[in-house]
Amino acid sequence: MSTIDYNFTSCPDRRGYGSLKWEKYADPEVLPLWVADMDFETAPEIVAALQARLDHGVFGYTIPHAEPIEAVLHYLERAHGYPAKAGWLNFLPGLVPAINLCCHAFTKPNESVMTATPVYPPFLTAPDYAKRELIRVPLCLDASDQWNLDFEAMEAAVRPDTRLFILCSPHNPVGRVFRRDELEALGEFCERHDLILISDEIHCDLIFDAEAEHSVTASLNESIAARTVTLMAPSKTYNLPGLACAFSIIENRELRQQFHQTIRGIITEVNCFGYAGCAAAYNHGEAWRLALLETLRDNYKTLRSFLARELPQIVFRPMQATYLAWLDVRGLKLDQPARFFEQHGVGLSCGEPFGEPEHLRLNFGCPKARLEEGLERMARAMQNR
Repeated sequence: MSTIDYNFTSCPDRRGYGSLKWEKYADPEVLPLWVADMDFETAPEIVAALQARLDHGVFGYTIPHAEPIEAVLHYLERAHGYPAKAGWLNFLPGLVPAINLCCHAFTKPNESVMTATPVYPPFLTAPDYAKRELIRVPLCLDASDQWNLDFEAMEAAVRPDTRLFILCSPHNPVGRVFRRDELEALGEFCERHDLILISDEIHCDLIFDAEAEHSVTASLNESIAARTVTLMAPSKTYNLPGLACAFSIIENRELRQQFHQTIRGIITEVNCFGYAGCAAAYNHGEAWRLALLETLRDNYKTLRSFLARELPQIVFRPMQATYLAWLDVRGLKLDQPARFFEQHGVGLSCGEPFGEPEHLRLNFGCPKARLEEGLERMARAMQNR
């Protein structure tokens, strides 16, 4: 492992580079703490690999070649104990198109798709774009204030025409890491109702709770694997979304063929830098990832402490993973919470696209000083209200 002293205390100015995160707001004084894009430079090992690819000087069409394929397979085995095979992989330019294409590949018009809310907005829009009906089943809270899948409500809501369950594991935005037994129960639910399970596991390497452990859903048993489409990418963990490189893992040959037939002519080649970044992340990024988790753990503690002390009206339930805090702001009694804080210099994600309008999502994947500045602005906004 590298002994490099990684930089998580500063970030270059991102304005002027077409940053979705930083150029959303007309007012340059707004501090963006919204979209899932960290304000950290990626691992220097990845930068070096991209520079080496740039130095080659030829950037033609690039196929999935040995380096990224072997990097992904070794990573899955090493990090998650999942012995995947090369033939199960399909490289993609992102998970959002993959989720949308799954709705087309595995359902017919007017059939239904189920998911647990609140959840990453494309889970809620993809079925509608495909003219499939969406069944929303809210997550429930247990006695320890932990988010759970509500199996009783799922049983009541599932229909004969339901074909898919789309899972976010670990969960965005609530930050929950589902236990192995919970995932097994979900697999049994899907088997009982003959559902295909789309498992978005893009945040699986961002677990900062030492007591939580991610299980790749498809690795649980052969029955679950036979009906699961796993979606992953290095983009969230290593802050590489701009390189547009993700992948699906589909063990079931029939499902794999259905997916391939659907994406033909729609999904183009991943660019050469995407493959180079993916391989470098999984081959050489582990020391950086571990250092990142320490930073996120510290930022999470800072966030919890600040809200409890200065903004106790905000309900912030415990998290185990991701850098995306789900804030229940009903106690603030604001008509438009996201708009209110934006007017006071903090850009947060509105909860409505996630299925909960009286919530906000805050990205704490940034230097601690930037997080503290954003929190201070929020406190001042409420004091001066």
